[in-house]
Amino acid sequence: MQFEPDDQTGVDDTELSRSVARRRAEWRAALRTGPRDRPRSRRRRVLVIVGAVASLLVIAMVGTYLRLNGNIDRIDVSKMVGTNRPTPAGNLATGPLNILLIGSDVREGDGNEDYGTGNWEPGQHSDTNIVMHISGDRKSVTMVSIPRDSMVPSPVDCDAAAPTQAWRVHQWNQNFNTGGPGCVIRTLEGNTDIFINHFAVVDFSGFKDMVDALGGVPVCTPEAIDDPKAKFTLSAGRHTLDGEQALGYVRTRYSVGDGSDIGRIKRQQAFLSSVAQQATDSKLLLRPDKLLRFLGAATSSLQMDEDFGLGPMKDIAASVKNIGVDKIQFVTVPTEVYPEDENRVQWAPAADELWEAIRTDRDLSAPAPAPSPTSTVPLTVTPDKIQVRVVNASGVSGLAKQAVAALAVQGFDHPTSVNGDGAAKGATIEFSGDRAEAARTVAAAFPGATVKKSAVDLGQRIRVTLGVGAPDVVAVPNRLGTQPIPTPTLSSTPTSSGTIQTRKADADLCS
Repeated sequence: MQFEPDDQTGVDDTELSRSVARRRAEWRAALRTGPRDRPRSRRRRVLVIVGAVASLLVIAMVGTYLRLNGNIDRIDVSKMVGTNRPTPAGNLATGPLNILLIGSDVREGDGNEDYGTGNWEPGQHSDTNIVMHISGDRKSVTMVSIPRDSMVPSPVDCDAAAPTQAWRVHQWNQNFNTGGPGCVIRTLEGNTDIFINHFAVVDFSGFKDMVDALGGVPVCTPEAIDDPKAKFTLSAGRHTLDGEQALGYVRTRYSVGDGSDIGRIKRQQAFLSSVAQQATDSKLLLRPDKLLRFLGAATSSLQMDEDFGLGPMKDIAASVKNIGVDKIQFVTVPTEVYPEDENRVQWAPAADELWEAIRTDRDLSAPAPAPSPTSTVPLTVTPDKIQVRVVNASGVSGLAKQAVAALAVQGFDHPTSVNGDGAAKGATIEFSGDRAEAARTVAAAFPGATVKKSAVDLGQRIRVTLGVGAPDVVAVPNRLGTQPIPTPTLSSTPTSSGTIQTRKADADLCS
């Protein structure tokens, strides 16, 4: 049987089949393309979510930065410091950095009122003073503690324009009370010729909060402590202290050891060593929650110079991130009893060596550099053609006469000696006119000496000025005679042996 076309619909079998086939093809195509389109759609949704999260993180980071940066109290100390300052040894990127850290004993403000009951002098004092020296190669850090009872020359009324010759001696921590951090910096720079790049001041409350943010800091005491003035007691042995306890520990003085500020400094250095170890062991930098808590505590009670914001702090932290605790060392300025008050101290001569090491960026744990070798160019003037006058500016009585005797046996023409009016460092050889070759012969007797033309007319005589650290006389290559050089019995070279003692941050807590 054959079907005839349906006159009512006007659609034959062939057209119907084609329509069904097209719909089936569209349906199959949808089945084929659907699974591929759905992952694309999911990826688009994931990218949108990731972008949103990233945006929120950026906003949070900016907000955190602004909040932390806003916590810091800025102080302009330019007028108090003045313009008569040492030359900076470098900058953040290329040279050593010196940052003055000051612990203030202010009893005012939130978290500070509970310390002291009226038996303290009004105002703020810098009971803790540390110069943090970061080496130019960013391989080591030296923390120099300055005793608060040091009697040092200081500008009267913190007058930055006053010449150092007009300064008067008074107790170190009075500078902060009189003129704040600017006065401390001016006094430090004037006495050491070390440029201070930045400063930071922290009070009692900030100190406690930082310790708590670390989760406590371990300490070790060989004897029990009971100090009513510091409101602190602790049994002998190892302990982990919270912020309140730690503040009492570093403030303790009169009831432990010899009761001196030097003894307290040693405990503070041991505590800071433990802080460095704790920050490393707790992986502070790898824990954002701990890091933010610590930074929040640190910045909430800080006073800094206007240029020392979170940006420079971040850059400095990044530059020293590879320094281990074994490359951090603590040292105290060498002192001796102040003659006018046995309860005070003055900087000992060995302090000059310490400040010299900081100025020249020399690691105290490394041996002192050897004197510069004498030129290998043959000397052209023999000693018998040279008159020498030796000036003693070392502070060591008899040093110039000792040098004269060592020169005389080598044939120098009747060398003489005289005491100088001021103090100097090393050995300086001066000449006038055309006597440069004669000065070179004299310099060969003093390894490492500086040779320069004199600003005044010395005639035919060569002048030798011996200061602190001047070398002993050695034999010159073209000496006359064979008599041996007398063995020196005097020396102006300072030594750190038994005087400048360092403590490494990785040392055992109980050491």
